[in-house]
Amino acid sequence: MTTTNLPPAAAPGAILETALYVDDLDAATTFYEGLLGLEAFQTVPGRHVFFRIGAAVLLVFNPDATGTPSQNPRLPVPPHGARGPGHLCFAMPRQQIDAMRARLIAAGIAVETEFDWPNGAHSLYVRDPADNSVEFAEPWLWE
Repeated sequence: MTTTNLPPAAAPGAILETALYVDDLDAATTFYEGLLGLEAFQTVPGRHVFFRIGAAVLLVFNPDATGTPSQNPRLPVPPHGARGPGHLCFAMPRQQIDAMRARLIAAGIAVETEFDWPNGAHSLYVRDPADNSVEFAEPWLWE
């Protein structure tokens, strides 16, 4: 791929959606909706659960189902999927991270690590039921 002689274009300004892949959608729903409080707004049993996060969407897919081509000509989504642990980071103020830590611990979720970055931003890491790394960090982490 070459990037010379391409027409100008603006870079994307935000992430609209991101995806994690899990083998057990029910366990993922219990974690993301029941424990973290995200709103599940679309579910296709055995295939996916979609959660609202402000203006963005967390797509949680079963890779066995999304790895096959779509049979719906109105939704020609290409096959996709991943195996192994992924990563997701939620932006939260420190006080909300502290409250989330207490909630996670009370639910029996182990804190994998927690620390302050060199710039002082705080991060807390746990694992979801599919072993994805779930981080809660202060929103100014990348400033």
